[in-house]
Amino acid sequence: MSIKINIKVFFHKITSTISYVIYKDKHAVIIDSVLDFDLQNGKISSHFADKQLDFIKRHDLTLVYIFETHAHADHLTSASYLRDKTGAKIAVSANIIGIQKYFKTFYNDKALIADGRCFDLLLNDNDSVDFSGESIKVLAVPGHTNDSIALLIDGNVFIGDSLFMPDQGTARCDFPGGDATMLFKSVSKLHALPDHFILWMCHDYQPMGRKLVYNITVRESRQHNIHINERTAVAEFVKTRKNRDAMLALPKLLYPAIQVNIHAGKLPLKEENGQVYFKIPVTT
Repeated sequence: MSIKINIKVFFHKITSTISYVIYKDKHAVIIDSVLDFDLQNGKISSHFADKQLDFIKRHDLTLVYIFETHAHADHLTSASYLRDKTGAKIAVSANIIGIQKYFKTFYNDKALIADGRCFDLLLNDNDSVDFSGESIKVLAVPGHTNDSIALLIDGNVFIGDSLFMPDQGTARCDFPGGDATMLFKSVSKLHALPDHFILWMCHDYQPMGRKLVYNITVRESRQHNIHINERTAVAEFVKTRKNRDAMLALPKLLYPAIQVNIHAGKLPLKEENGQVYFKIPVTT
């Protein structure tokens, strides 16, 4: 009988992000890690990623892949930092290229070559990545963003931001490339998986101060999600999602996060004075 995968959960409280170290037979992958950034002081640190690296070292594991479920807008990825420390490969949806092309223009980012080359592995729907004798299957789940993917391994589905716990519903769809109708189809795809499969969240915002929760069965999500469940019609969901999105503020770390994440976690190049800067578009 094969050894089941092991899952270690790491919670980044400042951004309410949940990242995972999955390991088996001395090999490990990380999903959606975080690079710490203090917006007020402009300070970057690797405290969170270092905790994951320390766990990997203490368990005598070799990190082989760093997965990004999409180009996050609410936290900076530590993918390049982890790759520099371990030699692991960064894997992301092939649709990151479209995201790069859009934001290359948006940020007037002359340093970015928008062909995905800063990542190591570009993934498409139904691709499989071998991991210690297990197959990690890629599921395209666009809607929140056009490059959103979920990762299926051994009955566990790491779904990024497409869904939250039932009391929080679903992710916003008003970012470039987002689409509520596509998200409905993607969530329906996730909800069509076997009832006992486990959905693992990328965020939990702990509404009403409840305790942290980050996984749920497909059946429970399909039955109880407040935005999309087995009784929800597509038109109803799209109306609800669009109305809700219109009231949401932009994520606090949106502008620095996107600038870093389309570069696989690399910071902008230092300028002539040796200083790194993030850009914030100004409207009048």
